[in-house]
Amino acid sequence: MADPRFYNQSPPISVAALCELTGAELATPQFNDRMISGVAPLASATSEDLTFLQGKKHRASLAECAAGACLLAAGDVDAAPAGMAALIVSEPQRAFGSAIEAFYKSADPEGIDPGAHVHPNARLEAGVAVGFGAVIEANAEIGANTVIFPGAVIGHGVSIGRDCRIGTNVSIEKALIGNRVIIYPNAVIGSDGFGYAMGFDGHKKVPQIGRVIIHDDVDVGCGTAIDRGAMDDTVIGEGTKIDNLVQIAHNCRIGRHCVLAGMVGLSGSTILEDFVVLGGQAGSAGHLTVGEGTMVAGRGGIISDLPGGGVYGGLPAKPTKDWLREIAVLAKLAKSGRRRRDK
Repeated sequence: MADPRFYNQSPPISVAALCELTGAELATPQFNDRMISGVAPLASATSEDLTFLQGKKHRASLAECAAGACLLAAGDVDAAPAGMAALIVSEPQRAFGSAIEAFYKSADPEGIDPGAHVHPNARLEAGVAVGFGAVIEANAEIGANTVIFPGAVIGHGVSIGRDCRIGTNVSIEKALIGNRVIIYPNAVIGSDGFGYAMGFDGHKKVPQIGRVIIHDDVDVGCGTAIDRGAMDDTVIGEGTKIDNLVQIAHNCRIGRHCVLAGMVGLSGSTILEDFVVLGGQAGSAGHLTVGEGTMVAGRGGIISDLPGGGVYGGLPAKPTKDWLREIAVLAKLAKSGRRRRDK
C-alpha cells in the first residue's frame, strides 16, 4: 500500500474522470459517478479501489475481487462481478500506471533548502527544488519543476531539462540531460571513461574529453555508471530504461526505447540500435553493434555484431534455438556419462 508518510494522496476521483485520464471506455455506465480513493491489487482491493487485470492468468481471481473499478481488456468484461465498474482499455497495466500517477505523488523536496549550495552563476527555472546538501556548480542549467534530491552534485556547466528527478547522492558532470529524465540514487553520470594507453612502462591515462547526452524520458537505475566519451559522446536515446548497477562505458550509443536489466555491462563504443532488450548480467565486447529489436537473455555474452530482430542467449550469444539445443545435448551427455560410471 502507499504509505501516507511517503506519498501525498489525491482526493477521490470519479470513474468518469478515470476513464478520461486513461482513455478507457466504461462498459458499466451506471457507475459513471462512483468515487475511487486509491489503487490496489486484485487480491486486496476494496470497493473504494481501482485495480487491473491483464492476461488470462488472473482472470478467475477477478470473480472474487471486491474492487470498485477495474481496468481490463474488452475480452475480459464478462469476468467482472456484478457491481464492479469495468473500464475497457487495450493495455490495462499501462493505464493502471497512469492512474497511480494521478492518485499518489511522492513527498519530494520543495524549494531551495537552506542547506543546499547553488552557485550564483547557476541558472534555475521556476519550480526547481533542491534538497539538503545538494550542490549545483557554476553555469549549470536546471529546467522548470526538476527536483534535485539531497546530496546530489550537479557539475559545472551541466544542463538538465524540465520535470526531471535527480536522486539522492547522484553525481553528474560533463552531461546534457533532456526532459522527464529520472536518475535514481547513487548513479554516476559523466565520469571519466576507462581509457589508457597500456605499456610496460606503465599505463598512461588518456584524457576523456567527450560528454554524456541523455535524451528525453530516460530512466537510470540506482548505482548505474555512464561514462563520458573519449572524444565523441556517450549517448542514451529517448525512452530507454536502465536498471540498477549497469555499466555503460565511454562512447557507447544506445538507441531509443531500449531496456537494460540489472548488472548489464557494455564495453566501450558498443552500439545498441532502437528497442534492444538485454537481460540481467548480459554483457558486450567493445566496438560492436546490436541490431534493432534484438533481445539477449540474461548472462548472454555478445562478442560480435548481432543482426536486428533476433533472440539470443548463452556465451557467446547465439540464437536461442541453438543455445537451448546445445544445453540439451550437454545434459544428455552428462547423464550418459553418469550411467557408464555407475555400471
